[in-house]
Amino acid sequence: HWLHSEPMKDAGLRIRVQRDLREKFIEVCRAQDKPAAQVLREFMREYVAQHDTSAGDTDQNSEGVALERAGSGNRQG
Repeated sequence: HWLHSEPMKDAGLRIRVQRDLREKFIEVCRAQDKPAAQVLREFMREYVAQHDTSAGDTDQNSEGVALERAGSGNRQG
């Protein structure tokens, strides 16, 4: 029985990077005890949340918790 911390994936992404960059990235991920794919998914979610202009004022993370976007929210004054 496998426990997944993230929902099942339904699409793949293949990219080309310099060999040195890939090796250093894998090394850093291992030092942090995180799978490289998990780190890339986290980066992608953060990037989309910061740059998606089509979304409303909040996004939701993988657990369904609303994340307030920078520059939005309740302001008084």
